[in-house]
Amino acid sequence: MHIVRFFPIGNADSCLIELENGRRILFDFADVSNPHDPEDKRCDLEKELREILGDRKEIDVVAFTHLDTDHCHRAKEVFYLEHAEKYQDDDRIKIKTLWVPAHAVLEKGVEGQARTLRSEARHRFKKGEGIRVFSRPQELDDFLTERDIDPAKRRNLISDAGTLCPEFNLDQDGVEFFVHSPFGKRDEEGIVRIRNNDALFMQATFLVNQQQTQLVLSADVDHEVIDDIVRVTQYHKRENRLHWDINNVPHHCSYRSLSNEKGQNKTEPSEASKWLYEECGEQGGLLISTSKSIPTDDADKQPPHRQAAAYYQDVARQINGEWIVTMEHPSKSKPEPLIIEINSNGSKVRKSARNIVIGTAAPRAGV
Repeated sequence: MHIVRFFPIGNADSCLIELENGRRILFDFADVSNPHDPEDKRCDLEKELREILGDRKEIDVVAFTHLDTDHCHRAKEVFYLEHAEKYQDDDRIKIKTLWVPAHAVLEKGVEGQARTLRSEARHRFKKGEGIRVFSRPQELDDFLTERDIDPAKRRNLISDAGTLCPEFNLDQDGVEFFVHSPFGKRDEEGIVRIRNNDALFMQATFLVNQQQTQLVLSADVDHEVIDDIVRVTQYHKRENRLHWDINNVPHHCSYRSLSNEKGQNKTEPSEASKWLYEECGEQGGLLISTSKSIPTDDADKQPPHRQAAAYYQDVARQINGEWIVTMEHPSKSKPEPLIIEINSNGSKVRKSARNIVIGTAAPRAGV
């Protein structure tokens, strides 16, 4: 059995995957709760993570889908970072391999957590180990040559869209990760970018006793990126790479991830998004919004948007599935981590979030 765990942290992201063989993958880390506010129902993410890890203070892969605060807050206080001694002590959680989009190495003008993580990504990339960078823009080669590093000697650390991440495979780990984004679409100069459009978008395929379960992790992409992903995937006849049993819907249930228009009561998705959700969702599938509770009005312009939620709820009904909001699970008054078991019967939401032990210690040999 594998475990996929989403944490109730409001409009922020963190997803921990625990494999049957003991290996762990963390997508994003944003510890945003206020422990001094008794009304703050968001979980203490660092505490939750440390309780799960126990004495083993290392995670096989930590992926930062992009460097916005709601995906990396307090990372520099919690993780052991190799680029500076001030981030190194025995109590910090070590990262065996860091996954980042190329923009996390190249971005300029960043501050705070983002700047620290950029320094860590650059350090590992220059060193030539402990990192995987997604997408290969020309600027990445320029970054290396400016530092007297032959780009050819770092090709093994770079993965493009349309490939599998080499750190995991179905035979040894019971999971594989297929990369959809970031991809190589740029303007004529190859310079102007919107950071969220360079976020990681992946499909994880789990295998337990010949039963496949597929998870889509969408980060903060908008519908234009999804439109491109669908177009490219269909062109290469890889539609199965967008099938899903579990879908972490994008950008905290923002209507912008479905369409340019919010709609009065329900967002009508672009044709590509409609295909992704209505044609690729398997019967009994789970749609998950990593967000605050869905509002009943439009007073707050920020996500989640009730119109987008109305569409996703319709999809859940169509596939006899379930719509889950992390800050509403199992209740708005007392949200707890959402835990999904993946076994030979597919995926199932666990009723209790506590007292779970998965697998054994990870094997020493890598893939």
